Amino acid sequence: MKIVIIGGVAAGAKAAAKSRRMLADAEINLYTQDTHVSYSSCGLPYFIEGNFDDYKMLLVRSPEEFEDQGVHIHLQNKVIKIIPEYKQILVEDMVNKKLFLVDYDKLIIATGARPFIPNIENINLKNIFTLRTIEDGIAIKEKMKTSKRVAIIGGGYIGIELLEAFVKQGLFVELLEASPYLMPTLDTDMSHVLKNSLESIRNNRFNIYTGELVTRFLGDNSGIKKVVTASGLELDVDMAIIASGVKPNVEIASDAGIKLGKTGAIATDCTMKTNIDDIYACGDCVEENLLITNTPIWMPLGSNANKEGRCAAINACGEYDCFEGILGSAVTRCLDFTISMTGLNERDAAKLGFDPVSTTVTKSDMVGYMPEAGVLTLKLVADKKTKKLIGGQAIGPVGADKRINTLTSAIIAQMTVKDFVGNDLTYAPPYSPTIDPLLNAAESLLKKLN
Repeated sequence: MKIVIIGGVAAGAKAAAKSRRMLADAEINLYTQDTHVSYSSCGLPYFIEGNFDDYKMLLVRSPEEFEDQGVHIHLQNKVIKIIPEYKQILVEDMVNKKLFLVDYDKLIIATGARPFIPNIENINLKNIFTLRTIEDGIAIKEKMKTSKRVAIIGGGYIGIELLEAFVKQGLFVELLEASPYLMPTLDTDMSHVLKNSLESIRNNRFNIYTGELVTRFLGDNSGIKKVVTASGLELDVDMAIIASGVKPNVEIASDAGIKLGKTGAIATDCTMKTNIDDIYACGDCVEENLLITNTPIWMPLGSNANKEGRCAAINACGEYDCFEGILGSAVTRCLDFTISMTGLNERDAAKLGFDPVSTTVTKSDMVGYMPEAGVLTLKLVADKKTKKLIGGQAIGPVGADKRINTLTSAIIAQMTVKDFVGNDLTYAPPYSPTIDPLLNAAESLLKKLN
């Protein structure tokens, strides 16, 4: 059995490791245009922040460790064409500038995603970065040493994680988000909570601008000097990070006749199989099934990628596994605040045909006499017709995510709000008030539904 894997970060590396555990005698080759394999790209903002100085801490498994297990890793080898009718791929050795063909019995595509680059004048000036690879993280960390002011273009996950990183490294940060709201995946009221919470601890260390579209960079041969927006705002900076989102790498798949889904990512069934026999896909290049509605969604997260890589390998190796889908559960951190969410926000629920009813509560996250007690804001969303929970968002101290994780299980179990109110959640003064804020929110939501 010849198993070939394209891409080697989260999904590809997971597929390779699982394939080897399942088929001891298979010939497994992994091709990646990257200079590293099997690393945590999610950890890059924390490397920049200075939580650790050695980038090798991000490496999950080295090429040598893979080779010891009989998995052949081909770094800086770019797959430029898939030829399904001959069960071959065309590979470019990027170092030696050579092309060669590779045969496969089973092919697993894990080509990931790449940064979305907006149309900004002079975007090719020096000291303008994206953050996707280890090299990106190293370059940003090096430039920080000689910088005092940095612009972040985009207020999503990467943008706010980098806001924390740069502030903790002593740089003044200008964060600019084109939409009217910070972290647009949140509902607008929760976005306001986040922005106000961050600005309450600003201490002249950063500015957050929403509704500001960056149109131009100004600079000279030494690099960027200013950021200019459509409204005429001009900000002096020494460096800039483009954090405007990502797009799936699907070109070689599409050229080979592999079907793309409604989201623009690769469509698969629950076994991660594509529309072409013996070709599977996983990770940030594929779309998932949103469990609440059984409709396509694209959510490129490392947690999803690892599950999909495992599933693809199991099925490519001749056994059966089904990755049924996701709720869109996510969590991140910015300075003193944890931001977490799952399921549908109120806005998307309405678009998908639900009649959403929501409630928002702000409570202490633990008993008030505990010195580390903080303020937690929770929003729950239910469907008026079925009275089932369909989503939630939380902003507050560490522990916001545990409420969302609890809610995730309830949504998957299709619990109604009334069912959930009777949930037996843990209590002790350092962890929760006697009635957890999550139950307070559920009780409030039940009153609205009734």
